[in-house]
Amino acid sequence: MGEAEKQIKELINKIRPYLQRDGGDVKFAKFEEGVVYVELLGACVGCASSDITLKQGIEAIILEEIPSVLRVEKI
Repeated sequence: MGEAEKQIKELINKIRPYLQRDGGDVKFAKFEEGVVYVELLGACVGCASSDITLKQGIEAIILEEIPSVLRVEKI
């Protein structure tokens, strides 16, 4: 596991409690070619706000902290 992947996993673990409070969750899937792939779980599945949560929440935090990440996508 590379340093960037380790940092990504640590950030996701810091974000998870906020999603879990609303019945959702996020799970790291993989990091390749600058793209972080995550799986949204629980209440996030099918939620109309999940794309906003992904882009304006999860992606914004990860992009700010880890320069080698280009974007975050859900699987």
